[in-house]
Amino acid sequence: MTASYVYGASRTPFGRFGGALAGVRPDDLAAAAVTGLLARFPGLDSDAVADVYWGCANQAGEDNRNVGRMAVLLAGLPVTTPATTINRLCGSSLDAAMQASRTVETGDAEIVLAGGVESMTRAPWVLPKPEKAFPAGNVTAVSTTLGWRLVNERMPAEWTVSLGEANEQLQEKYAISRERQDEFALRSHQLAHQAWEDGFYDDLVVPVADLTSDEGIRPGTTLEKLAALKPAFRPDGTITAGNASPLNDGASAVLIGSEQAAGRLGSEPLARIAGRGVAAVEPQMFGFAPVAAAAQALARAGITWGDVGAVELNEAFAVQSLACVDAWEIDPAIVNARGGAIALGHPLGASGARILGTLTARLRESGDRWGVAAICIGVGQALAVVLENVTA
Repeated sequence: MTASYVYGASRTPFGRFGGALAGVRPDDLAAAAVTGLLARFPGLDSDAVADVYWGCANQAGEDNRNVGRMAVLLAGLPVTTPATTINRLCGSSLDAAMQASRTVETGDAEIVLAGGVESMTRAPWVLPKPEKAFPAGNVTAVSTTLGWRLVNERMPAEWTVSLGEANEQLQEKYAISRERQDEFALRSHQLAHQAWEDGFYDDLVVPVADLTSDEGIRPGTTLEKLAALKPAFRPDGTITAGNASPLNDGASAVLIGSEQAAGRLGSEPLARIAGRGVAAVEPQMFGFAPVAAAAQALARAGITWGDVGAVELNEAFAVQSLACVDAWEIDPAIVNARGGAIALGHPLGASGARILGTLTARLRESGDRWGVAAICIGVGQALAVVLENVTA
């Protein structure tokens, strides 16, 4: 067994639902992330990428038919470059990176590209096929943008509540106030805005369709504005459009290779993939699942939370992020120090690779040795990866 390393990361800006990227197909978004990443390695032979693992949560429209392979072809890689598409909902692209790292570690490949894409704007409405031709009654078109649809009636009702209702239940269980959630959301916007001002994302993001930065950041928001928003899922609830991640469009990619790949890439590795974790809980408690996934990844890396200097936790909702941070008993200042998904956006299939690339950049910036990337996943799952900074 050899080690696997992150050599680079790239992503598109994340666009708002119906915003600047609404006219861009998801396979074109994916190709833009691939092209942007490979442009960072100008000396790399075009046939050096042995395989591509690509994440996508929807795959009901233009992202159908193995969107990873479509991205490879549209990006101009050789037709001999294979690719597969992985669906673990919000964790799809982090799963892709984890599978890529295992491929490298087993010696099956020296260089593997991983990433993911989602266009929540362009996700289609679908109609289920009738059991018999020409049904007499009405049929309903179902949106595939987010959440449960065409639910199996054998599923217990408590498992299939909306993502928002699930997190209201999490709020009740862990008594996380609306005020804390709004403060967390405000911090996300402030840190994301400052990160762009500082140039932190300049080397990570490639423009698409004249969009050069993440479209959802609101530097002018305040606690007063957030407090004025109405609850979105319960009349007396705590979750609003302001303290939950929005609907977004975007793609992200990471390049993973062995230590020996440095010669072919003309670049030294940035971080070693030191531990991986996967966990599952009751579907409605999905927001808390990163606690167990991170514990696995840390144990496999042979470290503890006391060793960790940077955390990238995907902010699906402020409440679930706070529940995880509280359970980990870590300094909140090390979590999403360059903004999180509430501000940057959460295009489902792209978010896992986004947090992995951001974590790599943060470790390089701070000089900390260890970092954790973790993401919750609908239907009760989570993934986590531990990175070791090899540039310090």
